[in-house]
Formats: sequence, C-alpha cells, structure tokens
Amino acid sequence: MNIGILGTGNLAVTLGRAWAGAGHSILVTGRNQVHAREAAEQIGPAATAIAPGDFATSADVIVVAVSYEGLEAAITLVGGPDGSFVGKTVIDCTNPVDYATGELKPASGSAAELVARTAPGARVVKALHLFAGASWPYTGLPEAAPVVAVCGDEPDGLDLATTLIADLGAETAVIAGLAHARQLEEAAGFVMKVVAAGYNPRLAVPDVDPAVLNPAPAN
Repeated sequence: MNIGILGTGNLAVTLGRAWAGAGHSILVTGRNQVHAREAAEQIGPAATAIAPGDFATSADVIVVAVSYEGLEAAITLVGGPDGSFVGKTVIDCTNPVDYATGELKPASGSAAELVARTAPGARVVKALHLFAGASWPYTGLPEAAPVVAVCGDEPDGLDLATTLIADLGAETAVIAGLAHARQLEEAAGFVMKVVAAGYNPRLAVPDVDPAVLNPAPAN
C-alpha cells in the first residue's frame, strides 16, 4: 500500500518507519521539500519524498501529521479543497493541544472536523494523536498491546485505519463518529496535565476487570 504522510516531523518519521517495516511504501510531503527528503531518508529505502501537487493522487491512504497551526494550510497545499481527497481515507493525527496548559486550541469542534471541512469527500478518521511520542511498532506481549481509540463516520475508512493500526502492533477501539473527535483530542490534554502533575496517566483511569469486558455466556 502507498501510505502518504503529510508532515516531516518526528511522528511522521516514526510512523513511516513502522509502516515501511510492515511492507508498505511511504510517500512524504510537506511545505519544505528539503525537510521532506530528509524525513524520507530517515524512514529508509521504502520512503520517497514527493511534490505536494502529486501527493494525493499517488497515495492510497493519507496520514496527516502536522501542527494544528499549519493544518488547514497543509491540507490546502496538497489540494484538499479542490477535491484531491475525495474517496480517500485520511487519518488525522493532529494534536491540537496547548502543551503549556493542556487546553484544546479550537474553541469548538475538532482538528479532525477541520480536516473534513477542508478536504470535502475524504473519509476522515481521528487516530494516533494520543501516541505522538510512542515508539512504533509495538513488539511486546499481545495482552499488553496499546489500544488506539478512533473516531470516524465511514466504515471503509475505519476498516483501513484498523488495518494500519494493527501493522503498528496495536488494537483499535472505534469510539464514535467524527463528531466525537473533540472528546478524543481533549483526552490528550488530560494526559498532558496528569504528566505535568508528576504522575503516570495510565494510573489515572480505572482498571477494568477483564470479566466485565468479556462476561461469561449465560447457561
């Protein structure tokens, strides 16, 4: 699969390396083609830097890994408003949180909904923003695999996102439609605040008994 990554930072490189290791081809683009080439080189031989104008038509799926401040401009750069994303699954990894306060930057709605508005016809899925600093792929015990919560409206888009998340070694939990993406984005702010207070966010949510998740069938 040709995975197009819009972005050239650490998250783009980390995801690109993991997916390349799973056998995918990676296409990288961004505002600065020098940075795109550098990111492709860091990912490895399976990655190619590509011009913004050729990006959408060359990618089977698009992963958005840019800063919130540059989100709309980045989608516009690769032709989103002109219909270049129609019918394509777009995985939005944007983390629109103020790192100093943990507050969400959009006054209403979500970064994922901004992507959907800027790229009409795209199958937008919110995913992976909570694992921006993670080391992918996960290679530990299956029972301890990360669970990536996602939001989206299109079944085909959710299925494709689930496949790519599995290639990272993680499981997928479909939470709700895209209108609930703000809740997922706010969760990143919650995690940041717990970390800033000096605690492990894994210990800040209830530990649910597996028997509750998978109750035994009634006789």
